[in-house]
Amino acid sequence: MPLVLVITSPSNEKIKFARSLARKKERVVAQQFLVEGTRLVSEAQRAGAQPALVFFERAAFQNDARLRSLIAAWEKERREVYEVNAQVLRALSDTETPQGIAAVFPLPTPPSPPPHPPLTLILDRVRDPGNVGTILRTAWAANVAFVLLAPETADAFNPKVVRAAMGAHFHLPIAHASWNEIAAQLKNIPRVYLSDAASEMSYMRADWSAPCALIVGGEAEGASDDARNIATATISIAMPGSAESMNAAVAAGILLFEAVRPRT
Repeated sequence: MPLVLVITSPSNEKIKFARSLARKKERVVAQQFLVEGTRLVSEAQRAGAQPALVFFERAAFQNDARLRSLIAAWEKERREVYEVNAQVLRALSDTETPQGIAAVFPLPTPPSPPPHPPLTLILDRVRDPGNVGTILRTAWAANVAFVLLAPETADAFNPKVVRAAMGAHFHLPIAHASWNEIAAQLKNIPRVYLSDAASEMSYMRADWSAPCALIVGGEAEGASDDARNIATATISIAMPGSAESMNAAVAAGILLFEAVRPRT
């Protein structure tokens, strides 16, 4: 087993590179992204993803058996594993309280559209990274076959999206796509529902039998014209309270689990 090297300075080139992956431009150039925390890094390992770089903090290593197992496995595979001090990990982390480990992984290869997806999800101008990540996590739980991120939606590998998705990136086919590409993917899907608070049709009256698709728009601006043009029907969630709108991630959760209910 190789000796673990120690990095003690936030100015180290490997630390500076990993930090740069918080920016989309750098992620695209490097074709890599940063994952933080034992749970997320473990999920990556469970999915078979192989890290390019791993950084861990000694106190977390001593207190977290799962973290120790990760480090031991990757040392055995001769991955680049570095011990860092608390200062370096804080400099590396996108969170106020680092979780002891961070790793750089290759961006997943853009997935090919499945031939007959039972349920496809499209996010339309959902700009809040936390909402996008939460929706991806929910889509993973609902066994969505494919997720398409339309223009003006937050980048799937934004650190906040990755954190909120809790491992969905390693299990769920996700692709950014133009509306022309989305239209091509949906051309053989007979029912494409658009979530719209103004619709008179309840989501409980929709026909969710496979194959079908759901478009969820951002709560600030609602659905784009492109989304409305591609939808075959609009659906709404009844809100007996006086709120004008519902959080996009909450709405997506309600609709996705209604969609899968006939198949569970």
